[in-house]
Amino acid sequence: MKIAIIGTRGIPNHYGGFEQCAEYLAAGLIKKGYEVIVYNSHNHPYQQKDWKGVEICHCYDPEYKMGTVGQFLYDLNCIRDVRKRKVDIILQLGYTSSSVWGWLLPGAAIVTTNMDGLEWKRAKYSKPVQAFLKYAEKLAVRYSDHLISDSLEIQRYLKGKYGEDSCFIPYGAEVFNSPNATVLNEYNLETEQYDMLIARMEPENSIEIILDGVAKAGLDRKFLVVGSTDNDYGEYIRAKFQFHKNIVFAGAVYDLGKLNNLRYYSNLYFHGHTVGGTNPSLLEAMASNSLICSNDNKFNRAILGTDAFYFSTAADVALQLAVTVKSAPCYKQLLANNIEKISTVYTCDNIINSYASHFESIVYERVQATPQKVLTPQITFSLDH
Repeated sequence: MKIAIIGTRGIPNHYGGFEQCAEYLAAGLIKKGYEVIVYNSHNHPYQQKDWKGVEICHCYDPEYKMGTVGQFLYDLNCIRDVRKRKVDIILQLGYTSSSVWGWLLPGAAIVTTNMDGLEWKRAKYSKPVQAFLKYAEKLAVRYSDHLISDSLEIQRYLKGKYGEDSCFIPYGAEVFNSPNATVLNEYNLETEQYDMLIARMEPENSIEIILDGVAKAGLDRKFLVVGSTDNDYGEYIRAKFQFHKNIVFAGAVYDLGKLNNLRYYSNLYFHGHTVGGTNPSLLEAMASNSLICSNDNKFNRAILGTDAFYFSTAADVALQLAVTVKSAPCYKQLLANNIEKISTVYTCDNIINSYASHFESIVYERVQATPQKVLTPQITFSLDH
């Protein structure tokens, strides 16, 4: 079986959740004997044509000079290329800038789409853009043969909104069990003497609420912000909190080992995501033995349950910072429960196997639905006998 993965900026991951998913999924499928192509932006840092047995196809991506419009053209270029190839399945991760080209997806391939979260709810988008994203979501459902939900809440939403079933496959993570405190020296940090967040600088990730809470708490303990501040919102956040000396902006970090160590040795890890299903960075925090304080919404509660603290306001954040100390014995069970979830439910192997099972079943379904030619024996008679 040959599988093409589109909809990401490419692997290895240098951007976000879908890229991380594509990375471990592609490598895992190769180990199971599948052929896999992953589409990468032409300016991705990794320029080789092969990664751990995965074929890498670089397509021209003008986002760097055109902005959002460039994302649409990049997706178009990926779809134009995959039309030339003989693949059994196209796995489409997300739909934001690709579903408008859904009518160009090759009919010979089975298209299955991970619908991600409710993109049109993102606060960074204007009302017209949110309206477009609702339309793009509708197109993704129309042009996909099958749908994938990364959370049960998204699965229920798709069934209620479109009457469509979807295959529930969450993301996965690997338990981090090789801590190395020397990483902290790079940021001048001490074990459990800092709090942190890791996120893209976007309003729906609660960055401002969290940092308002940090300022309100008035503690000397450092607060580490990991994420690029190169966009407009990031620049706004950096300017607003520039005089708070305990807030340290570390920029983007993509080294998973470094991120895991930062999470592992932190006092309190803040997860502010409000839109989406099972967020990969949340699972990685759980896998890194982080004590988590999460934005209070149904997506995060579905994963964390009672094994985390929650916030809705800056006052909530300030309170948690003031009273929560990770080393307190009463929190050991919360940490253990989250590690258990990663070890039994959100494992990378489980996710890879779930995708493989999904692929096998939808190919079988296509084969069963395809009319088979019946060969009729040709009998000839000779008048000479």
